[in-house]
Amino acid sequence: MVLETRSPVTVELPTDLRQIPDCPAVFLVRVRQGAPYLARTSLLRRRLERLLGERGRPSRLLNLRSIASRLEYWPVGSRLESSLLLYELARGHFPADYSRFLKLRLPPYLKVILSNPFPRTQVTTRLSGAKAFYYGPFRNRAVAEQFSRQVLDLFQVRRCQEDLEPSPLHPGCVYGEMNMCLRPCQAAVSREEYLSEVDRLVQFLATGGRSLLGIVTAARDRLSEEMHFEEAARQHKRLEKIQQVLRLRDDLGGEVGELCGVAVTASAVAGAAELWFFCRGGWQAPVRISFEVVDGKPVSLDHRLREAASALQPVEVAGPERQEHLALLVRWYCSSWRDGEWVRLAAPDRLPYRKLVAAVARVLTTTPPPTD
Repeated sequence: MVLETRSPVTVELPTDLRQIPDCPAVFLVRVRQGAPYLARTSLLRRRLERLLGERGRPSRLLNLRSIASRLEYWPVGSRLESSLLLYELARGHFPADYSRFLKLRLPPYLKVILSNPFPRTQVTTRLSGAKAFYYGPFRNRAVAEQFSRQVLDLFQVRRCQEDLEPSPLHPGCVYGEMNMCLRPCQAAVSREEYLSEVDRLVQFLATGGRSLLGIVTAARDRLSEEMHFEEAARQHKRLEKIQQVLRLRDDLGGEVGELCGVAVTASAVAGAAELWFFCRGGWQAPVRISFEVVDGKPVSLDHRLREAASALQPVEVAGPERQEHLALLVRWYCSSWRDGEWVRLAAPDRLPYRKLVAAVARVLTTTPPPTD
């Protein structure tokens, strides 16, 4: 993400704050000694008047007028833009504790631990480099754990967390007694048979449930045609159970490494929209879609989107930064203050142009013009 390369508007202090627009912005007040003051606001001029005590009623909690030397601010068009810009600036100015400053909470995932000889699942908030399959992200841990329990009801994969040493003398557990586990602990199946069941679970998650939905639907229809109605009813109940599990996902749910989409938000520039692509593990530099007239002729929105897609050069995001970018995505997507639209993509070069055109049109018609 290259947001930090945007040049701020710089104002030497003291100055007449009435010249500063009362618009949404991220701002940085540099002081003569110590760390700068970084924040975001929906009304820049009003916030600065209170913070710097120039006009109106100054803040009783914090007043920087006597030590402030310079003001830098970046007008923003959406809450998503302010969140991403604040993140980039915090990383640069407070590298030791920017996570605490941002109150950034990592989202949970369902992890299938494939490095274990007898793979198991767990809910985690960390993406490690070990061999594993990650599914998510989820909006909170309660939803992730509920999804984990219900998806394991569809497969005979173990729920215990111990490292197994299979033996017929192993006491087993209640899930084995209920035929909800293949009981690898008791050597009831070979390791290869157990791995086959784990592979079915991974395929179910990777395909968004389609690998199992197709089989169950075909079995139900075949049994119905053969007039085995009781068996067809059981398969129908199983189909409903699968659909109930899938409803626990958000539109973000899927294999974490394959998560790809674009957030469409208003721009700080009037009559424009910003496309925030999320792919290859993180947020990419924004793409602005404007409606300028070229050579006296308007250019279609579809054409502008195709140009933007062809110019996109995604950058790989890995390590802790990848987890933080996912956290920022979940914070915006699952919030009550979400602005803009999210469009899920199969790949960065496979844009659903009709959906994007409609999303851009909705954002532009529902967003008020910037305040001067």
